[in-house]
Amino acid sequence: MRLWSRPALAVEDRLFRALGILRAVLLVNAVALNVYRADNFRHPAWGVVAVGVMAGWTVLVTKLYADPARRTAWLLGADLAVVLGLVLASPLIKGEGLRATIPGFWVMAAVLAWAIHWHWRGGLAAGALVTAADLSVRSDVTQGNYGNIFLLLVVGPIVGFLCESLELMARERDAAQRVAIASEERARLARAVHDGVLQVLALVQRKGGELATTDPQLGELGRLAGEQEAALRSLIRQQDAADGPDTTTTDVASALEELTRTNGSPVTLSTPGGPVLLPGPVGSELVAAVRTCLDNVRTHVAPDAPAWVLLDDTGAEVTVTVRDEGPGIAAGRLAEAEDQGRLGVSQSIIGRLAELGGTATLETGAFGTEWELVVPRRVLGSPS
Repeated sequence: MRLWSRPALAVEDRLFRALGILRAVLLVNAVALNVYRADNFRHPAWGVVAVGVMAGWTVLVTKLYADPARRTAWLLGADLAVVLGLVLASPLIKGEGLRATIPGFWVMAAVLAWAIHWHWRGGLAAGALVTAADLSVRSDVTQGNYGNIFLLLVVGPIVGFLCESLELMARERDAAQRVAIASEERARLARAVHDGVLQVLALVQRKGGELATTDPQLGELGRLAGEQEAALRSLIRQQDAADGPDTTTTDVASALEELTRTNGSPVTLSTPGGPVLLPGPVGSELVAAVRTCLDNVRTHVAPDAPAWVLLDDTGAEVTVTVRDEGPGIAAGRLAEAEDQGRLGVSQSIIGRLAELGGTATLETGAFGTEWELVVPRRVLGSPS
């Protein structure tokens, strides 16, 4: 189960809606061409069946892709398998020496679906598979066929890269909006505290000092009020400073080593050979999300259950994978916990990563539970 940040999910939703329209247009084109070339079919009845499969699958898969929860590897694989099956069946239905496969340009729909969901790598993989299938059914490659193959291999990765860029831009905008909203809220709270709470504490401190000779308890109350006033003013100054640029960094590798050493249950940690640096608050939040994952292992699997933590730094992003071998999370359990007000996963893990402009991916089943926490550096402007 893939848990997206809201901006990335919104981008993917819009792209799949656009793909649904394109798939319908490509279907109409494929049907028209097959009707026009009806004399090329050695087995016309099977040709009608193949076109019917294309039409039925177009309606079904467009409906399934509309639900983000259904955009799984199984559905994407089935989408591509239908395309490959129709391409490979073309010489059996049309006969040897065919000039065009039955699906024609309709094959692009599956390639673009892979590009939208798995970005340039998905687009390249799907384009390569469709190209291999297309070449296998042809006795020779003409200039026109070469142009189609070239487009398949180029368009998939390019569209995938553009989709990834759009999702990144959406996360950047969301992160900037969150920072702006948080800054405005801190300023509002600081004004409210200054105008109300601090003045009351100062008044209690002054009156308590004046009445200390008659009632020692009032004097103690005034002293405590003074301490709280000083602490609150210090907190406000720290929050104001947080609005400025933070030049501190956190070595996530060292922080995870300390976390796993003091976790209280066996944890196997794998990190790169050198430090993995992120801006101080970002690194702290990422480590805090990992801590929540490990806490969940102790709470929901066993106090001494083993866990595995893998830290990977690709330069463009930092990824932490946390895995256990427990019974997994039952379907619907996370939504039920959130409805009951238990927000450990939704806030401490998913919420943290979303605020950092990253993503949290959950895979769970009989094999256990695996979290993949990804923080892109381009959103953060962190040191590489």
